[in-house]
Order: sequence, then structure tokens, then C-alpha cells
Amino acid sequence: MKVAIVGASGLVGSQLARYFAEEDEVFAPSHADLDITNREAIRRFCQAARPEVVINCAVLGVDECESNPALAEAVNVAGPRALAEETSGIRAELMHFSTNYVFDGESHGRAPYTIEDEPRPINVYGSTKLAGERAVTAAAPRSFIVRSSWIYGSGKDNFLSTAHRNLLAGKRIRAIADVWASTTSVADLAIRVREILAHRHYGIYQAVNSGVCSYHDFAMEAARLIGLDEVEAARLIEKVNESDSHRLAPRPRYTPMKCLLSEKLGLGPMRDWHAALSDYIGADRR
Repeated sequence: MKVAIVGASGLVGSQLARYFAEEDEVFAPSHADLDITNREAIRRFCQAARPEVVINCAVLGVDECESNPALAEAVNVAGPRALAEETSGIRAELMHFSTNYVFDGESHGRAPYTIEDEPRPINVYGSTKLAGERAVTAAAPRSFIVRSSWIYGSGKDNFLSTAHRNLLAGKRIRAIADVWASTTSVADLAIRVREILAHRHYGIYQAVNSGVCSYHDFAMEAARLIGLDEVEAARLIEKVNESDSHRLAPRPRYTPMKCLLSEKLGLGPMRDWHAALSDYIGADRR
């Protein structure tokens, strides 16, 4: 299979490029070679590479979207629309990554969000990602939308990826305790992506590890997995609230997700986040 990955320098894109390269022919253009905001560049690439599947991992960060809505619109909406139109023109399938931030985080009864819940984004990032989903679906009937959240793994130094390393080094970290979501191991996500593509059932998937946690819960579990006792973990992990972080964009407070479409196809839930984190830390320490 010929697979093109847009945004291949990011955490998800780089993982998918490595994973698919084991069995498939992969095109992973750099940003210089393919800027998703450049419609002509998208057209040239699609016509030259003629991929069977295009996976769009290009995205603008949450706070950057808030500070630059015009760029957010270009990267998260106009670019995916153009990509959908061009991939449809060469009869390729398109997988487009989205986010839990399409939801407002006010889940009543604390149930996980499903595709039956109405999206109500509360920041520019979520609004443009939702608009991007709709643009892709309208332009490319043969498309998969994959919502994920709190992705971590080798290749990007975010809080989730590096918490255990900082704790092993004896560094103090601040962990938000009043925002909850589903975490996602990027290695597990890659496996689920291949499973979704194999079924060729177009629609919206919510691909996350099972369970829910806060950043503080995650950090405490990382501490346990590297052998710290509760006293040492409490000394190194400062519990803070979202309001203490002074981030530019508001974050939805409670956004765990569940995938109804995977269930319909007979795909089991992705494994529990505790097991995924244990394997990631184990591999990272080897």
C-alpha cells in the first residue's frame, strides 16, 4: 500500500511513518516539501505520489490557535479541506486526525463522550478542528476521522512523555489535578489506525486508551512504575489546578472518550492506560 503522511515530523506522524514503513511504501514529506496551507503544493504532491491512503497529522497547537485564529483556520480547516478535495480527485482514502477538544468538557453523569454527543468546543483549537472534520467529510466521502487525546510517546517531549524521566532525575514537576481525559499511547494509536484502515468503514472514530485520569493521576502512576514511594512522589509532584497554569486557551475539564464505531466493527477497546504507560516507561528505560 502507498501511504502518504502529512505532518510527519510530529509525534503522531513520525510514529505512523515508522510503523507503516515496516510493510508499506511511505511518503513522508517535510513541511518544506508540503505545507498544508499551500493548495498548489498539495495538488502537486498528490498528483506526483498518487498515494492510496493519505493520513493528515498536521496541526497547530492549542494556545497558538488561540493567539492566531487566522493561522488556525488555515492549518486546521482550509488545509484539510484542500487535502480532502485533492485526495478525492485521485480516488485515495483520507484519514484526518482530530481531538477531544471538540467537546465542552461538561459531560453530565461523567460518562465518556461518544459520537452521539454533540460537539461544543470552547476554544479556537477545538472549533477549528471540528470545522476541519466537517470540511473533510463533505469533500471526501472515503474518509476516516480519528479523534484522540493526550497523546504521548517517544519523539516529543510533552508532559506525559517526560514525567517519568523528570521524576527519575529527582526533578520537581507540576501536575494539573482538575482536568481529566483519556490518554493515548502513540504506539497503541498506530496499531488502531492500521486496524481502522483495514476495515475500510468510513466515519468518526475515537481512538484512546481505556480509562480516565488527570495529569496528576498520570504523574503519580508514573512515579509508582519507576519505584517511588508515595512520600517521595508527593514531594516531587506538585498538585496544581488548571487556573494555576495560566494557559492562553481554556481547556475542557472532562473529556474521556469511547469509540462506538470500533465496537460496531468488532474492534475491542484499546487497552487500559495503566498498561500502556507501563510498557512505554519500560521501553523508554531500556
